[in-house]
Amino acid sequence: MTSFHDKVVYQIYPKSFQDTNGDGWGDLKGITARLDYLADLGVDYLWLTPIFPSPQRDNGYDVADYRTVEPRFGTMADLDTLIAEADKRGIGLMFDMVFNHTSTAHEWFQKALAGDKKYMDYYIFRDGAPETPPTNWQSKFGGPAWEYVPKLKKWYLHLFDVTQADLNWENPEVRAELKDILRFWKEKGIKGFRFDVVNLISKGEYRDDFEGDGRRFYTDGPRVHEFLKEVVHDSGIDGMITVGEMSSTTIENCIRYSNPKEHELSMTFSFHHLKVDYKNGDKWSLMAPDMHALKEIFAKWQEGMEEGNGWNAVFWCNHDQPRIVSRFGDTGKYWRESAKMLAAAIHLMRGTPYIYQGEEIGMTNADFTDIRAYRDVESINYHDILRKNGKSEEETMKIIAARSRDNSRTPMQWTAGEKAGFTTGTPWLGLNKNHETINAEQESADGNSILSFYKELIRLRKEMPLIAEGTIHFLERENDDVLAYERQLGEERLLVFCNFRPQEADLQESPLTYEKNGWQKLLGNYPECRANLRPYEVVVLKK
Repeated sequence: MTSFHDKVVYQIYPKSFQDTNGDGWGDLKGITARLDYLADLGVDYLWLTPIFPSPQRDNGYDVADYRTVEPRFGTMADLDTLIAEADKRGIGLMFDMVFNHTSTAHEWFQKALAGDKKYMDYYIFRDGAPETPPTNWQSKFGGPAWEYVPKLKKWYLHLFDVTQADLNWENPEVRAELKDILRFWKEKGIKGFRFDVVNLISKGEYRDDFEGDGRRFYTDGPRVHEFLKEVVHDSGIDGMITVGEMSSTTIENCIRYSNPKEHELSMTFSFHHLKVDYKNGDKWSLMAPDMHALKEIFAKWQEGMEEGNGWNAVFWCNHDQPRIVSRFGDTGKYWRESAKMLAAAIHLMRGTPYIYQGEEIGMTNADFTDIRAYRDVESINYHDILRKNGKSEEETMKIIAARSRDNSRTPMQWTAGEKAGFTTGTPWLGLNKNHETINAEQESADGNSILSFYKELIRLRKEMPLIAEGTIHFLERENDDVLAYERQLGEERLLVFCNFRPQEADLQESPLTYEKNGWQKLLGNYPECRANLRPYEVVVLKK
């Protein structure tokens, strides 16, 4: 399989990236209009979240037709133009394929509801009385994972929203349909694919879970590797850039998913590092990030994947996560410093870096104060769940403000203007008020900006094989203030020190000591090295 170790991927949430027709909804022409900005940033691929026809119950992850473009995003001709213009700039498009489930509005599911046995077997239907679901599994969006259809006297499985019915991958006809969809988009010029929650496609035993919510019976299931090998091979996408979103997965499985010898995927997303501020493992219970746990997770996954010849997609942000500078950094005095430190911490690791739109300019959480400002189905569902569980409205809104997926979905902040340069109309989701001070236009003109720092990180990865290909070993393991690691390739070595605290942090051996021993400073967010690290400081040394 092709190596993508020196590449950088930029994730676009099209709905919130750039609107060109004033309807408040981003579109394909908007992405085309911003290609020069993306080329100047230096990225190699654009991952677009789903642009297919959809009822938008889950913002496009409820696909109603895999072979065409949602009219609000534009036309197939607009997509052809985007592909061609991106190609001219050396940028490839990656499509987001939601193959664990479809929208219940999809033609396949509608035929299943009509009693067509062929299409009923495209999904996971089970017999049962109206009051007794087949299992006690819980949906990841809250509530039961099964929905009863009175007309059929059957239940269907939906691990996510009730309008997202799980596909039956055990059925070879389903797999044939999905392969054909991949071939269709490959022929259109799409250069890679991201597979949504792809490690959930092979369900195991359908029985009650009295220890959890059911995920142990469908995560990294018994035939998942077999299914991936088959689909990748038969669709002809082996060798293209592919990444799998892996929910609640293991290193052992991710090594298999991403080891080139397995011919499954190029790389995997895992999310363990983004759960270190979940109190008792609950996303909707807040606590300060556990820095020791964060460090140990990074060390375990980075060193473990290297040992097994697996490959990570490294990231902080995406369309499902709060903004990292609000979460692990600082949005006040040290906003710039913490955003740069967080960027370096990820981009200099072993793995292919992913940048989520706006991350490169330090965009922050939305901080909406009223549930009516939110559009995310998960946030709205959990607002009701938290209130029913006894939380006050104030407590509930504090949790939603910290955790909502809409934090990442507010429109891209291009300018300081009234609509942030995103639209001339009314945005589908409210703007972040800080766009007057945090925007791409201002940062493009500032050589010391977060944007400039991201450009430098991307340039270094392309110019230094050490960053793209080197081994990794973690340092300062007992120092919970600092994330530190060493990269090595042959005789070349790189040291990275990141202070995650708003206070100064001591080290076992300071950057100043390394400088005196012949190491050279390669990168940092403060002008010179000192004996200790300043608040949110990153120091990168090379020898």
